[in-house]
Amino acid sequence: MIVWINGTFGAGKTSAARELIELIPNSTLFDPEVIGGALPYLLPSKRLDEVNDHQDLPIWRRLVIDTAAALHAEVGGVLVVPMTLLRQEYRDEIFGGLASRRIPVRHVLLDPDETILRERISGRDVPRDLPDGELRVRQWSFDHIEPYRAARAAWLDADAHRIDTSSLTPYETAERVAEAVRTDTASVCDIVQTPEPTSETLAAGVLLFDEHDRVLLVDPTYKAGWEFPGGVVEPGEAPARAGVREVAEETGIQLTDLPRLLVADWEPPQPPGYGGMRFLFDGGSLDSGEARRLLLPGPELRGWRFVSEQEAAELLPAVRYERLRWALRARERGATLYLEAGVPLGG
Repeated sequence: MIVWINGTFGAGKTSAARELIELIPNSTLFDPEVIGGALPYLLPSKRLDEVNDHQDLPIWRRLVIDTAAALHAEVGGVLVVPMTLLRQEYRDEIFGGLASRRIPVRHVLLDPDETILRERISGRDVPRDLPDGELRVRQWSFDHIEPYRAARAAWLDADAHRIDTSSLTPYETAERVAEAVRTDTASVCDIVQTPEPTSETLAAGVLLFDEHDRVLLVDPTYKAGWEFPGGVVEPGEAPARAGVREVAEETGIQLTDLPRLLVADWEPPQPPGYGGMRFLFDGGSLDSGEARRLLLPGPELRGWRFVSEQEAAELLPAVRYERLRWALRARERGATLYLEAGVPLGG
C-alpha cells in the first residue's frame, strides 16, 4: 500500500511523513524529489529548460511510478510518499500506473489555513548559497498557493482525505494520518486497475456519434490522453463483442447490433509499450435521449464529450487521431481500411 501525502509547498508533508513511518509498522519513506534531483544527470539541459516543473516531464512521472513499484516490491509493507500533485491528469497517470501494478493508494491532503501557510513559508529555512536564492525559493512557494487553491476547488477536496494542519505539529499530523489509514477514513482511491501488458495486445474501440455527427471521446483515469470508448479484448473474446461490452461498461449504452469494422490498425511496439492490433468500429448515432443517458464518469473515466474532427485533433494523441481520421474516411465511403502505424495500406 502507498500513503500519498499531498498538499502545497509549506504544508508540512515531508516532516509529517518522517513521523508517520515511526507510527505505521513496516513502512518506508519514498520522496519523489530524488527523481527530480536525478533528472539533470539523465536529460540534456536543453530538455530541462523546456519545462518550469519537472512534473511536466513524462520521464519524471514514469520514473516515480516505476521506482515506487520497485521499492514496494523490494521492501513490502507501506510506502509513505510526500509529494505535491496539483494536476488531476498527473494524479490519474501516477495512481493509475500504481493501481495497474496492484498497489493501492490512500490519498491524504494536508491543508493548513492560508494565513498559517504563508507564515510557514516566510519562516522556513531555504538555501542561501545562490544569489537571491532565499527570495526566489520563497516566492516560488508563494506562487503555488493560487494553483493549489484552484486544484482544491476543482478536484482535490473530492479525491483526498483532508486534514486541517493549521494547529498541528508534524507528529500530531502524522497521528491523524495514521488514524485515518487505520480506520479506512482515508480509503483506497477508486481508480481502475488495468494491468500493464507484457506482450502485444488486441484492443477494440467504438465510435459513437451524436445528432450533429460529432464523435464521442472519453478521458480515462488510468492513462494519459483522450480515447474512444473501448478497451483490451479478453482472451477468447471477439473484438466486436469486446467493443460492445466496453461501451456498456464505460457509458451505459447498450448496443443492440454488432458494430461495423472501420479500421484495423497495427500499432508498432514503442517502449515501454508493446503495441498490437487496434480495431475501430462504427457504433452508429445516438439520438438526444440516448446521449442524455450516458453515465457520469466512474472509476475508469474522468470525463467525456462529443467533438468535431477538428476538436479531436487537439485532444487525441497523434497516433489515435490518425486512427480516427481514417476511420471517419472509411465511414464516409462505406469501406474498411487496414492501417499500419496509422498509415493505410493496400489501396
